[in-house]
Amino acid sequence: MAPEVVVIDCAGHMLGRLASIIAKQLLHGQKVVAVRCEKICVSGGFVRQKMKYERFRRKRHLTAPRKGPYHYKAPAKILWRTIRGMVPHKTHRGALALGRLQAFEGCPAPYDKVKKLVVPEALKVLRLQHGHKYVVLGDLSTAVGWKYGEAIEELEAARMETAKSFWEAKKADLIAMRKASA
Repeated sequence: MAPEVVVIDCAGHMLGRLASIIAKQLLHGQKVVAVRCEKICVSGGFVRQKMKYERFRRKRHLTAPRKGPYHYKAPAKILWRTIRGMVPHKTHRGALALGRLQAFEGCPAPYDKVKKLVVPEALKVLRLQHGHKYVVLGDLSTAVGWKYGEAIEELEAARMETAKSFWEAKKADLIAMRKASA
């Protein structure tokens, strides 16, 4: 039986591969939470990816751009949009599937103490050949106008510091328990 909510740590994953796996899980009825979306990797060099995204951002409604299409700058929204392209979002089934997805930059409060999973089929170290260029989605988003990269880095640094202190305390407790039982 599948867990109620799957929390995926997106750091170090390839965008398209991760999105396709998440889309499949959503269509099967699994609730998915994607955290640390700013650390997702996109294959290809920085300049090429930035040019591709700028071309994408120029596509708009001719007479009334407010009617769409909307081009998001935030990494979590870019992941969401990528997954939306892999789901039949105009059908009831697809809309429900997209409703089961949550994506965040960083690791917000309820999910920072939950076990996070990785997807081996989408990991950069396993899928991208050594020496090939790649771009981190947070850097690409910052280059096209996302303003919250530094804030997310500060929050992540604070979270990592508290996690480290928690782990040190837990490790000391485990050592004390082993000494007491021995």
